Amino acid sequence: MDVPLAHLDRPFDYLVPAELDEVAVPGTRVKVRFAGQLVDGWLLSRADDSGHTGRLAYLEKVVSPEPVLAPEVARLARAVADRYAGSLADVLRLAVPPRHARVEKEPRDEHPTPTVATAEVEAVDPRGWRDYPTGPPLLRALTDGRAPRAVWSALPGEDWAARYADAVAATVAGGRGAVVVVPDARDLDRLDAALTAVLGPGRHVSLTAALGPARRYRAFLAARRGEVPVVIGTRAAMFAPVDRLGLVAIWDDGDDLHSEPRAPYPHARDVLLTRAQLAEAGALLGGYARTAETQLLLETGWAREVVADRATVRARIPAIAPTGDDPQLARDPGAATARLPSLAWTAARDAIRQDLPVLVQVPRRGYLPSISCAECRTPARCAHCAGPLALPSAGGTPACRWCARVAAAYACPECGGRRLRAAVTGARRTAEELGRAFPGVAVRTSGREEVLTDVPGGAALVVATPGAEPVAEGGYGAVLLLDSWALLTRADLRAGEEALRRWLAAAALARPAPAGRVVVVADGALAPVQALLRWDAAWFAGRELAERRELGFPPAVRMASVTGLAEAVADLLAAARLPDDAEVLGPVPAEEGRERMLVRVPRARAAALAEALHSAAGARAARKAADPVRLQVDPLSLF
Repeated sequence: MDVPLAHLDRPFDYLVPAELDEVAVPGTRVKVRFAGQLVDGWLLSRADDSGHTGRLAYLEKVVSPEPVLAPEVARLARAVADRYAGSLADVLRLAVPPRHARVEKEPRDEHPTPTVATAEVEAVDPRGWRDYPTGPPLLRALTDGRAPRAVWSALPGEDWAARYADAVAATVAGGRGAVVVVPDARDLDRLDAALTAVLGPGRHVSLTAALGPARRYRAFLAARRGEVPVVIGTRAAMFAPVDRLGLVAIWDDGDDLHSEPRAPYPHARDVLLTRAQLAEAGALLGGYARTAETQLLLETGWAREVVADRATVRARIPAIAPTGDDPQLARDPGAATARLPSLAWTAARDAIRQDLPVLVQVPRRGYLPSISCAECRTPARCAHCAGPLALPSAGGTPACRWCARVAAAYACPECGGRRLRAAVTGARRTAEELGRAFPGVAVRTSGREEVLTDVPGGAALVVATPGAEPVAEGGYGAVLLLDSWALLTRADLRAGEEALRRWLAAAALARPAPAGRVVVVADGALAPVQALLRWDAAWFAGRELAERRELGFPPAVRMASVTGLAEAVADLLAAARLPDDAEVLGPVPAEEGRERMLVRVPRARAAALAEALHSAAGARAARKAADPVRLQVDPLSLF
């Protein structure tokens, strides 16, 4: 039943009246009477008898005869709910989009043309994977109907969408289907174009929450009815129903867009891996970077890596240099504090002289997202909510980033000063400064307000925030990675991993050396910078996993966070029958006066931890505890 109460997270038996016998099939939406109310539910299965000895009620209504919940997806949803200490109803809300009655009534093509799922696919040319020794065998395994599991480290300049299209086409050629998940709409457009070129039109659908109710439900029904063998999309597609599933794939699994913000907060990577395990399907995890989670898959033998040899990597990467190492500081002592050291400025100037575009990656958007007192350097904060003040433009008035109140008459509470200075520089201010430094050169920005897909190959300065870097025709002549401290000093377990991921994604857009250069404004001795210089994400992921294993952090262990009012958190943990080897950490302050406790167990005890927390949440719901508690298993951020 679709009810948000943890103690009701189990199947209930109902009788099927004779008039609903034909339409009440497993997978349909139904309405039932429960506790005097009419509630929504899912018909999971039919049986001749029931183990319940009491009196059974009848189904009230079959909402639609369309069996939208596939058996494979129902099993997957149950496994995901158990994995994340959530309820099946919450997972099914993520798995099946809301019903759109008009779309269900649209006429169906009883005789599909050869351009849809019934058509054959030509043998896939493996030459696109020739730079990776284990790439062609991966395609052959997919074509032969086997279930290979691979972690792919893409080379810089690689057309990753075309390589994924090759893997999907190989799977379809073997008579099976595929599900591919990407972080955002821009990546989805690239993959959509690549699949259309390889498979032809009408062979796949795109599934994303941004489509709107009708288009999303239409695409979902096409997959559920077996009209297409391939579904691609953002995280909304991770539960997409596909007949004879042969491959699940995810691109850039370290992107936080893959993490679902709604309960029970599943990550697309974990959902797809669970799905591959249950369906005995192949799995492909690719990216320029590598997460500790994918490194664990390799170290445990669950997957094999698909990488190029070092000679090929060195031939494909641009020339990468840091600005904070000793030789550079000897030549330019100001490089330690300068936002745009001479090395970065020279790289940009040389690229522009060669009529090549320059990419400048800036971690923060806006103009001046953080300001401080010019006299004593105290951070400027809102007098109403204590939020950080920001400056929207050169002549703008400071305003709070939290409550949006304007602070026109701001005075420093420490020294009384009224002059403000930049504490953090955003993308628009960077574009303004570069425009003055390189007069006559076009300056374009790509970020939250407008994300560019591609730019011409001529001389230009492109200022972009991470994830919004456009592809340049022929590649960038120079890539400048500014404000590295903003990424590396975040209070986050994944700060180094995330910084490297963003840097590699930007550096991959540069031309190979010697035509392409990458300058990172950071100390070359730092581990993420070393991994960037050598283009060795595998080394960094192995190092990161080893450190987390030593310190007892995910993914080496399973960890859950419990957030809420102090009394509610204590109440839930007291009711939970945690494993004997569970370790409770905290409390630490959380948002809005709440607190967070962390529970850590060995990975072998992960199922016991999830069951204990879910049972405790059900007990609180049964006695109608007033204060809610949020449970998250392996949250992206622990702090």
